Parts: sequence; structure tokens; C-alpha cells
Amino acid sequence: MSTVQQSNSSRTKMLISTGIILAIVFSLFSVFAQKAAAHGYISDPSSRAALCASGVNQNCGAIIYEPYSLEALKGFPAAGPVDGKIASANGAFAPLDEQTSTRWSKVNISAGTNTFSWNIKVPHATASWKYYITKQNWNPNGPLTRAQFDLTPFCSVSYSGTPGNTYSDTCNVPSRTGYQVILAVWEVSNTLNAFYNVIDVNFGGTVDNTAPTAPSSVAASSITASSASISWNASTDNVGVSGYRIFNGTTQIGTTTGATNISLTGLTANTSYSISVKALDQAGNISGSSNTATFTTLNSSGPDVVAPSAPTTLHVMGVPTATTIPLMWSASTDNIGVTGYRIYRGTTLVTTVSGSTLQYTATGLTSNTAYTFSVRAIDAAGNVSASSNVLTATTATTSTTYPAWSATAVYVAGNKVTHNGVKYLAQWWTQGETPGTPQATVWIVTT
Repeated sequence: MSTVQQSNSSRTKMLISTGIILAIVFSLFSVFAQKAAAHGYISDPSSRAALCASGVNQNCGAIIYEPYSLEALKGFPAAGPVDGKIASANGAFAPLDEQTSTRWSKVNISAGTNTFSWNIKVPHATASWKYYITKQNWNPNGPLTRAQFDLTPFCSVSYSGTPGNTYSDTCNVPSRTGYQVILAVWEVSNTLNAFYNVIDVNFGGTVDNTAPTAPSSVAASSITASSASISWNASTDNVGVSGYRIFNGTTQIGTTTGATNISLTGLTANTSYSISVKALDQAGNISGSSNTATFTTLNSSGPDVVAPSAPTTLHVMGVPTATTIPLMWSASTDNIGVTGYRIYRGTTLVTTVSGSTLQYTATGLTSNTAYTFSVRAIDAAGNVSASSNVLTATTATTSTTYPAWSATAVYVAGNKVTHNGVKYLAQWWTQGETPGTPQATVWIVTT
């Protein structure tokens, strides 16, 4: 073969190899870049997370704001959430993993034909829906592990396509007695993830399908520029009313766990409100709406001398590293509006963030060291709130060095990098997404 022919042959092989590599990279990007935009949860019979969001389950943590976000790797039982973290989909919402025979409200159920309905926030291409149940003699006072479940799903539905905002499966639930847990798994088809929901059920009781009566005589009083007192007459139920949801128009703005009154704060001056109330019971049944109480808050006049309320529930949100501690708190309210939050380390002001920001990562810390933090809210007039709770947190004891993040490098799930003194873990394929920025959800802080 001539030199020219050899050269042409080499170029041809190189082009073919390059094309194959590009095809593989594109394929990986198609899978990993689509970390599920889909989210959903079991609404009937109400899942543990759904009952947290509705106020029936208490002390649930942040899941009350996003019961549709219980997402982990698919492939259960071979893969998926680790034992002990099945209910929280690998610990992102840790309170859900607390497990005793009395910790969670139960939904009455009977063996045989039952329908499981999903509330889907964002539809997504789907591969299957699977349902598992605990063994008859499982230990309700022990962690939820694979050993607690019958690992052959009692209902498995293959699916090809994209569901709408609601979806239901009719399944034959096996015979059980007493308290059991059902695990529902929604596997999306073109990502590595699935959504996991546990349902606390009770066999042998009477199935409660009766909703409470609608609350009545809703009325508003003690109206100011930023607050109002709301009261109503109690609902009745065949078993018992567990709480009330308060709405402004169609937007839920508050809950109670049995009280028939609530103080609404943080309202906007000179603004019309239309308040109604719905009751719910332990089975998750929701009543019809009450009458609507309409009122307008007063005009705000004179200089603003009212300080915001103190921020609450300051806590560590995530995993501290040797040099960082991620913080998060609940919003303050103000008669006009919160414009910022001041973060203190001990008595030293570290920084001020905007009034819409409820989290901050303290950096430049020393490993294996305890730090105290607090937060105060401020408004446009310079009024400063009382302090939040004082949080003490300790940095990690070890420090592992990872390579510096590069804008041109390609990273896949599991890769770790360092950027601006913070260590990050890639959750899926990425290139050019700067760690620590709001849009770079691929990166999470690690140790």
C-alpha cells in the first residue's frame, strides 16, 4: 500500500472513531442532562408525604412544601434508596424515615381491588409503576428496609408514553392485617431516577371515605394594614376532624390542627382578601369550601417603625464540610416587607442577603470546629428584627482534596471537584455549569 493510501486510511479510521465517541457523548448527555423535571406523589390513598403537606402528619420538615420531590435512582430493590432511607428517597427529607408504630397517620384500606392515584406536577416519559407491601410480620418500630418488604411487587404496570397531571392504577392488594406500609415507585424512562412514595395503611378498619362537613360562619376581625383574625364554626366528621386549611381565593395560606381560628400576618396594606376554609380528617378526606369572608386591609400611614418578626427554624441544610456549613431558615414577616437578612457568626455580622433569600453557606471555616450562627431580618426603613434561634454546628473533621473544577472538563455522576474552597459532587453528566450558582443544580456540596 502506498504512503498516500495509508494516510487516507488512517484519517478515515480517525473520523469513524471520532463520530462514535461523539455519538456516545451525545447519548450520555441525553440521559444525564434530563434529571427528572417530572415530579409527583400518591394523592389517594394519601401518602405519608401528602398527609404531611395537608397538615395531618406533623413535624415532617421541608417535605410539606414539596411532597412531589421524593426522587432517587431507579431499579428498586437492586438499586434505589438505601435501607433506612426508603421513605425519604435517600435522606433528602430525613424526618420521613422516622419509623414507629404510632409516628404516622394511617389510611384505612381493605385487601382486594384498590385504586392508587398520582398527582403529577410535571408529566414525564414513563417506564413503569410498581407497588410493594410490607410482610405480614414486619417490625413497625424498626427502620424501613428491604427485609421489611415483600420484594415482589403486588402490582407492576409497564408504561410507554407520558401521563397527564393525574394518573391511576387499579391493583389487587394482598391480604394483610393491622398496620402495613405500601411502597409505590414511579420509574421515568429516560433518566436514571424514579419517584418513591410510602403509604401508611391500616387493614381491618372501616374504610373512611366520608369527608367532613364544610366549615361555616367564616368571619374576619381585628383588621390592620398587615394582619387580620379569622374565625369559623367547627366542622363535623364521622370519625373526627384533624385540621383546617385556610385559603385566600384558591391559594392555601395557612393551616390549623383543630383550632377554629387563625391570625393572618404579613398581609399587604390596602389590599382585598377573600378567605375561605376547608376541613380534613385523618384519612385525608377534604370538605367542601366554607363561605367566603372578604375584607380589605387598612392603609399604611406615617413612618415605618415596625420591625419584622424574627426568622425561625434556623438549621443546617445539607452536609457541613471541613470549611463550610450550609444554613437555612424560615421567612420573617413585616407590615410592609422584609428587604434582607443579616447572618451572624457569634456576634460578628458575616453578610446580608436579600429578603427573598432563605439560605446561606458559611465558608472559610476551620475543620472540626463548632460555630454559632443567628439571623435577623431587616426592612426598608432599617428596622431590625429580634434574633432567630441560635444554631451551633460543627465542621467536618476530615478534609479531602479534589481537583479544581474546570469549565472545559466533562463530569459524570459521582465526580467530585473543588471550587472557591467548596467541595462539590456531580449528580449527572455536566460540562461548563459553575458549581455554587443557582442554575447549576447538577452540583451538590459534599465532603
